[in-house]
Order: sequence, then structure tokens, then C-alpha cells
Amino acid sequence: MLPRELTVWRGPVMIIAAKEIKDSLRNRWVTVIFAIFMLLALSVTFAGSAVSGTLSFPALASVITSLSTVSVFIIPLAAILLSYDAFVGEEEAGTMLLLLSYPLTKRQIFMGKFVAHSAIMVTAITISFGLSAAILLGFGDGYLWAKTLSAFGQFILSSSLLAVTFILISYLVSVRSSEKAKAVGSLLSIWFSLVLIYDLILLALLVADLGSTAQVIVNAMMLLNPTDIYRAINLFSTGTQFGGVALLTKSSLSSGLLYMLLSIWVVLLAWLSQRAFARKAI
Repeated sequence: MLPRELTVWRGPVMIIAAKEIKDSLRNRWVTVIFAIFMLLALSVTFAGSAVSGTLSFPALASVITSLSTVSVFIIPLAAILLSYDAFVGEEEAGTMLLLLSYPLTKRQIFMGKFVAHSAIMVTAITISFGLSAAILLGFGDGYLWAKTLSAFGQFILSSSLLAVTFILISYLVSVRSSEKAKAVGSLLSIWFSLVLIYDLILLALLVADLGSTAQVIVNAMMLLNPTDIYRAINLFSTGTQFGGVALLTKSSLSSGLLYMLLSIWVVLLAWLSQRAFARKAI
């Protein structure tokens, strides 16, 4: 039998999670996210070599590089659109007071939403990119099982961590916002800054004639951005180097350390967002 603490937690958390999944199904978010990821995976797998004038399965490193290059834009955006109204939406609809009128704690409500949204994103990522790996192994020539499964396993794991990171960023903004429009506007600004503007700043530092100082600054800044950590993990998994990530390969960083840094983002954001929700007056 489960300990009493786990038994008490399992019921309310799973009930909230089931409610969130049903809401997402009703709003068609689950269908949209699955469709986007499936289209991304299949288009890169089947049409990744079209730029070279041929239609054949590309090399494994090329597949992972292409998927991670596009996914770093799509996954955070999908996570934001799924969870931006997790708390402010409940407040606007008046259902948060109703939830709190039941024998539920704020932590249970938070965990239920987190379990549901994380499950949706992780399931979509695993099925879509797992199908891509299965197609390569089943129909591609020269794909080694161990290497392919390892590369896609790391890709799915890192993609899931990136999705969870942006779900928690969405929670933190949602808790602190007074309107859904303000929440989604703030989150899109954060997405734009982390995914695009941040890397443009890094590129400017790289091309600036600052000597070894620029390299140190760029390395440090890349490790402070979850999207750049995600890129580095997947480039390291295939031995690929390009852009600013090539600078990191010259250092003593390992994939394990990069996973740890991305996990620290998850833990820190989970603590901050849960703490903000616990202190918020409803």
C-alpha cells in the first residue's frame, strides 16, 4: 500500500490533472500540439535532404541538428500557448475560488496543472520524434540502432526538459498577471527575447573584436539561457559543432553538466512559481 501522504496527494492531484487534460482536449490544444510536432518530425525526416537536390533520408547528425534548430522555436511556443492561462484564466473565469472552496490546497492545484501540462507536452514530443526515429531505423540505410536510439533518446529528453521549463515560466507569469492578454503578451516577449534576441546579442559579441574576453562572456551567457543549453546538448549528442556552440566544445563541459543546468532551471522555476501562487491572494 502507498504511504498515507502519497495516498492523500494522489487523488486531488490526479483529479486536477484530469480536469486540465479535458480542458485542453475541449480547446483543441492537444490536437494542435500533436499536429505541429508530427508535421515537424515527418517533414525533417522525409524532406531534410531536399535542400541538396535529393529526396533521401539524411544523415543522423543532420536530422538531429535540423530538428533541434526548429524545435527550439516551436517547443517553447507550444508550451506557452498550452499553459499561459493556467492561473490567470481560472481567476478571470471565477473558477479558482470554486476550486479553493473544495478541500484542496494551492500546492495540490499547482501540481495537478503541472502534471497535466507536462504529460501533454512530453507525450506529444515522445510520440512524434519517436516515430521519426522508427522511420529512420525501419526504412533508412546505414542507421545504427544504438547510435540512433541514443541520439533520439537525448533529443526527446532534452526537448521534454525544455518544454517543462517554459511551462513553468508560463506559470510564473500567469500567477503574476491580472489578465490573460497581459500574460500571453509578456510570455511572447520572453520567448522572443530568449530564442531570438539573446542569440543575436551573443553573435554580436562573437564578431566583435574583444579577444578571449568575448569567448568567456559568450560561454557564460549561453549557460544562462535554457534554449542555448538545449541546443548544446543536442549538438554534443551528434558531435556537431557550429556557431557559438562550437566554443563550448573547447571547454570541459559535458552533456551531464548541461542536463544538470537545464534541470536546475526546472527546479528553480518550479519553486518560484509554486511560491508565487501560494502567496497570491485570491
